[in-house]
Amino acid sequence: MRRIRLSSPAKLNLFLKVLNKRPDGFHNISTVFERIDLSDEILLKLNPSGDIRIDCVHPQVPGGPKNLVYQAAKLLRDDFRIKEGVDIYIKKNIPVAAGLGGGSGNAATVLKGLNELWKFRLSRPQLLSYARRLGSDVAFFLYDCPWALGTERGDFIQRLDIKTKLWHVLVVPCVKIYSGEVYGGLGLAPAPEAPRKMLTKRNDNASIFIHHLRRSDVAQIGRGLVNDLERVVLLLSPQLEKLEQRLKSLDTKGVMVSGSGPCVFAVVETQQQAKDIQRILSGRYSRVFVAKTL
Repeated sequence: MRRIRLSSPAKLNLFLKVLNKRPDGFHNISTVFERIDLSDEILLKLNPSGDIRIDCVHPQVPGGPKNLVYQAAKLLRDDFRIKEGVDIYIKKNIPVAAGLGGGSGNAATVLKGLNELWKFRLSRPQLLSYARRLGSDVAFFLYDCPWALGTERGDFIQRLDIKTKLWHVLVVPCVKIYSGEVYGGLGLAPAPEAPRKMLTKRNDNASIFIHHLRRSDVAQIGRGLVNDLERVVLLLSPQLEKLEQRLKSLDTKGVMVSGSGPCVFAVVETQQQAKDIQRILSGRYSRVFVAKTL
């Protein structure tokens, strides 16, 4: 086999608590990941040149070593002394740098695809060691599951046996927000219940939220959305607060920033409601998506 075509889905963080800062400069978190059906398409083709070549028409996707996809392929090629190269074609449907994990998912997809093409037969734990070297969100995408709990940097994954399927509206404004800047602002943004303290107690966990997910209680799920990064995101981009208020006015069950943003998503009751909201907002925003749990 010389080529393989794969789908690379996006994610939402429905629950994200920042627990503390780690000695390595990252943060320990507790987060509930949801895999959604907004997906990129990736084609991997082996080539005899030995080069790793990335082909993507999206202007914000780097074509060289700065791309996580390139880094994933290089790690495997170098560690196993593979002389072949690979052409990586990426069709981007997931907005770039939006808090939806598009780049991380692409990297995980390349790890899985090259594991098959180059016949390494690496186990998931072995692939996870590569995923953690690439980024905190990459590990989740190695699991074929709709729901998972992420701890430590978000890269230790526990599958959640949850059958619930949710419908969402996603709005991605044309705003640049850098995750490093968001995490860096955690100690500066005031929290309503404890001014100048953003980090939550170590024993905070997602168990109550997961309970509502298991019960498919859409109203409670919407009320229980948590993102400790949101306060910083809204300080950096105050216009997102107006977007949140607009979504809340449309009878949604819950509205929140995903990850470090700028994507703002809503939990809704039905596909039809999601499509109706998409139609209403499409005149104002160019990137409005309807998505469901995958």
